[in-house]
Amino acid sequence: MSIETEIKQRAAFTSPFHKVMVNLIYTNNWITSRNSEDLKPFGLTIQQFNVLRILRGQHPNAITVNAIIDRMLDKMSNASRLVDKLLAKGLVSRLVCPNDRRAVDVRITDKGLALLSEIDKGMSGWESEITGRLTVEEAELLSHLLDKMRGNSTSTDCDGNEVVPEHESVN
Repeated sequence: MSIETEIKQRAAFTSPFHKVMVNLIYTNNWITSRNSEDLKPFGLTIQQFNVLRILRGQHPNAITVNAIIDRMLDKMSNASRLVDKLLAKGLVSRLVCPNDRRAVDVRITDKGLALLSEIDKGMSGWESEITGRLTVEEAELLSHLLDKMRGNSTSTDCDGNEVVPEHESVN
């Protein structure tokens, strides 16, 4: 369904750039809503899920709250508050950093890892739904264009290799 149909817009967009901005905002909200619904049965918010995934990527090592903030998708989130909520659920552990007593190290617990594993099983169905709509090439092109929109001229595929869409040449 087109963005015009989704938002019931009758008049044309002022430009293709205006249309893409509205489409990005709408699609972000659609994805956020979908993810929120998928995480609700697990008692997690999208931001808590993001923190757990960051911690899983660091596992078995700990990471400081400041490092979590640097990696978060939602830069407006209060990482300290999110860690406190995850700690209360037993999904993370927290300890004073031995090198800097003012810093706090955070580590995902076995319970947190098990929860992410359970969530991953449900998320794979969601990814399958999307992969049925986009080809690998389209997904890579879309990622590249989004990177370019943010001012990054290159993007990488799942293996960390630089991706350059077919219509662009590499010098």
